Amino acid sequence: MSIFALDMIFSEALIQLKAFARQDGLILALVWLASFLTVLFIPKSTIGSLLAMATPFIVGWRLNRFRNYALGGYISFRRGLAYSLYTFFYASLLFCLAQYVYFRYLDHGLFTSILIMTEKVMTEAYQAQKLDPSDVQTVFGQLISFKPIQLSFFFMVQNLVLGLMMSPLIAILSWRRGPFQRKM
Repeated sequence: MSIFALDMIFSEALIQLKAFARQDGLILALVWLASFLTVLFIPKSTIGSLLAMATPFIVGWRLNRFRNYALGGYISFRRGLAYSLYTFFYASLLFCLAQYVYFRYLDHGLFTSILIMTEKVMTEAYQAQKLDPSDVQTVFGQLISFKPIQLSFFFMVQNLVLGLMMSPLIAILSWRRGPFQRKM
């Protein structure tokens, strides 16, 4: 097979992977948005935290669906890793955009008041353990001073780092060797 044909196969496989990852990134961004809004508007509920903790399971479930639907039940570690990374990337971008719109136009100080309440609770916890609460106050002071774009970018970077850490494990758990794949 010529190099051009191999490049075409790789190109088509990457286009397919990215198309599925975009769709599943939208699903993940919607879950994150539901989690974020639940934490903001129903702070005593655990639903928001449970939705956030479901992130690796949702990505793994969607990766398995991609593997079984589009790839005939087989996926390499590299393709699974790429799919997972792209899914987190697209979800982070969409969630960042949604958060920016919220912080810029809809928040009206609600997030800041939640941060202030959280700072008080953490300061008391630090003092109860006889630790210096000045670090907590510094961190929360910085977060409160962020502009909407800075705050949404902060959360985007956090989501990307989490995706970078979770993706290899998700890819390993979804990896299925086909009859034509080499053993690694």
